[in-house]
Amino acid sequence: MDTHLEAIRTQLRALAEPRFREGAARYFQGSATLYGVRAPAVRRIAQELYREVRAWPLAQRNRLCTELWKGGTLEEGGVAIYLYQRFHRQCGLCEFQLFEKWIDRFVHNWAHCDGVATGLVAAAIRNEPALLERVPPWTASQNRWKRRAAAVSLVREARAGRHTAEILRVADALLADADDMVRKGVGWLLKDAYPAKPKEVLAFLLPRAARAPRLALRIACEKMTASDRAAVRAAG
Repeated sequence: MDTHLEAIRTQLRALAEPRFREGAARYFQGSATLYGVRAPAVRRIAQELYREVRAWPLAQRNRLCTELWKGGTLEEGGVAIYLYQRFHRQCGLCEFQLFEKWIDRFVHNWAHCDGVATGLVAAAIRNEPALLERVPPWTASQNRWKRRAAAVSLVREARAGRHTAEILRVADALLADADDMVRKGVGWLLKDAYPAKPKEVLAFLLPRAARAPRLALRIACEKMTASDRAAVRAAG
């Protein structure tokens, strides 16, 4: 375990670009600790790591990923996310619970939030749809990233036109959230739900448009027809 961790960190240090780190640090505004390694390189490290660990017992793999998260950097969390995406077909209840712990303990920026939610939590829900019932309570969390994850973990289901009632229930709980990152997440969820279920999304938004934050509403309307967009704006 220690050998693998040190090898990963050695690669990250070798690939670090100081100027890229400076720009990324400004972009994340202090919410991420960085080596300064670009995402494609982080993805390649995860790909190489997968060849080593794909035959490991589940508990050993999970310990490695947790130790990566404990490293506290954007890139080490990224390696854990990219690595686990390669096991997406195996994700179920056990993995869902693991991903929820990661959100609670280690996620402190939108990149990690969206990586865990859209790449991992979403895979567990796709494999075991009953797990979706565990998401709505996240909307009441004090953790802004868990509330955002409640929305963005359902984006793939929304695109497919599945579980629309449950998706709109989550959206309703988050629509007036005071946090901009959560507002952006619920706007994204509604935007991607609309192409598959335009009538349902429109019926959801029209009576809520007057109280909906402008940011969430603007994002939610991005994929609408001109007439539906105009109707929502008029209702607001």
